[in-house]
Amino acid sequence: MRTHRTYRELFRDREFTALFLYSATQTAAQTVAGLALGVLVFRRTDSPLLASLAMFGPALAQLVGAVTVLSAADRLPPRAALTGLGLLLALGTGVQALPGLPVVTLIPVLLVLGVAGAAGGGARYGLLHDLLRRDGYLLGRSALNLAAGPVQIGGFAVGGALVAALAPSGALLTAAALHLLSAGTARAGLRRRPARSGGRPSVTGTWRADARLWSSAPRRYVYLALWVPNGLIVGVEALYVPYRPDAAGLLFAVGALGMLVGDVLAGRLLPARWRERLAVPLCALLAAPYLGFALEPALPLAAALVAPATVGYGAGLLLQERLVALTPPELSGQALGLHGSGMLACQGVGAAAAGALAEATSAATAMAGTAAASLAVTALLTPGLLRGDGRAPRAGE
Repeated sequence: MRTHRTYRELFRDREFTALFLYSATQTAAQTVAGLALGVLVFRRTDSPLLASLAMFGPALAQLVGAVTVLSAADRLPPRAALTGLGLLLALGTGVQALPGLPVVTLIPVLLVLGVAGAAGGGARYGLLHDLLRRDGYLLGRSALNLAAGPVQIGGFAVGGALVAALAPSGALLTAAALHLLSAGTARAGLRRRPARSGGRPSVTGTWRADARLWSSAPRRYVYLALWVPNGLIVGVEALYVPYRPDAAGLLFAVGALGMLVGDVLAGRLLPARWRERLAVPLCALLAAPYLGFALEPALPLAAALVAPATVGYGAGLLLQERLVALTPPELSGQALGLHGSGMLACQGVGAAAAGALAEATSAATAMAGTAAASLAVTALLTPGLLRGDGRAPRAGE
């Protein structure tokens, strides 16, 4: 298999292009839906906590999916798994758009979509690993993340306009249509291929593989570094709406631009000798600028703090590269799915914790305090990350 060394070479691969379009369309749908739900719930309840949970609550259900259905990531044919997920997300998002639906009724729908998303994320990134293998995974994941940056910028802008013009329910229906489009893209653009691993998806199989993945100390440190600092900072971002309800879309868009810069830096520009060295500094950069929110900055300064902080999300690519190097190929889907599910679950916990702190203090104070917690976690994990050597796993690890 030829190694892809540039983005142009990646897009000559028809299946990678289809996977890229699938990911971009789902990101657009989730961005529009998340903003619409956050605004809808905040308008009805005036609660920062409930608004945060509406935007990021499905991520909490990823933890349930990670210990129940995640084995499906390697045990279902990728095309069928991704197509089915798109259809399910379209249905669930359409239900959320029903007029007059009580806020409490949204919770079961959010949980179902989050659980399904755990297996879907593993299937997506397992397929990426199949297409590009270890040497090309970092570049391919960087390209998928590059889709997320501009799409989120446009999604928050368009989502804000849709909420204003059509109300949150209209924006949710638009998101449902985008999920349907993603399902069609997977069905038409991906070739039929068998499951990566034998057997049927099961809770027991999920537990067994999760235990094997968690048994390696180097992998544990990488997982924790991927999950916790990131999750706490997403908690900070969940408070953009309570901090500036009139300009939250702008802060999200600036953050998406910073993520775009971080992805290009980590995925395409950094030479190999620098990648392991910069993972920890980028984790610190992700949190440090948000300490400035303790001063309740005006919108221009707030945006200037958000932009460099979100460049730090590039640490995720560098840590994923290390995770792939530490993982047996037959577990790649579940390993990457566990990363995604754990990360999203921690994001949900971070959103809940930051929202609860904002209820007791203020949005600005909670943002600064949550960022300080992220920095502390990075400091605690640094010795274990520096001891990691990125070696290939021995048999059975």
